[in-house]
Amino acid sequence: MKAEILYGFHPVHEALRADRRTFYKIYISKQEPNKRIEGIRLTADRKKLSIKELSPAKLQAIAGNASHQGIAASVNAYPLADVGDILKSVLSDGRSPFLLLLDHIVDPHNLGAIIRTALCAGVDGVIIPKDRSAYPSPAVSKISSGALEHMCVAQVNNMVRCVKSLKERDVWIAGLDPNARQPIYGASLSGALGLVIGGEEKGIRPLVKKTCDFLISIPQHATLGSLNASVAGAIAMYECYRQRWADENL
Repeated sequence: MKAEILYGFHPVHEALRADRRTFYKIYISKQEPNKRIEGIRLTADRKKLSIKELSPAKLQAIAGNASHQGIAASVNAYPLADVGDILKSVLSDGRSPFLLLLDHIVDPHNLGAIIRTALCAGVDGVIIPKDRSAYPSPAVSKISSGALEHMCVAQVNNMVRCVKSLKERDVWIAGLDPNARQPIYGASLSGALGLVIGGEEKGIRPLVKKTCDFLISIPQHATLGSLNASVAGAIAMYECYRQRWADENL
């Protein structure tokens, strides 16, 4: 099975908590002992995982990144989810699904930031296209502060086909578009929903946009240009969360 290297405290810690990865070996720096890493060592001992102490230079060589914070781990590849399984799990809990569809987000930093917000905002699953999209890599796990390890991410071959399939399952699809006439704060976003966020430069592609049930925009005071994808996504996700929270707490 293909292995990859998680690096940094939060990715390794959250991967241990999520228990979705197979850990082959954990690497700890000899010269950077601290309480957080000792906590991971105790967890690893309890799970009977293999630990190896390395010099900082060797640890950096294995991690492939200087931001390893004294710890890395060899694990299996990120476990991609299936869209159908995500929906089945949510519906079995008696909830309305809240999905995030990312139409060609290519910057790993944006993907990591979006996934971190998505986890906090109650998103049930993130859907990305197979082509021209950042992949849920160890770098994305690091950028997301380990949130990736808890989030269900599905990869699809055709985003338009995926949108149509979700609509057939009674999921409403809202596209975030800066030119949309309907402000996000006047839209109903509390039911079964798929929120589409477009790529960094061109936004949602025309065919995907055409397939959405409706388009929404974030009002802006200044006309400097559209918001960064991760910032716009955060605002939109939390408006969805606000409405869903209000419905659940009536």
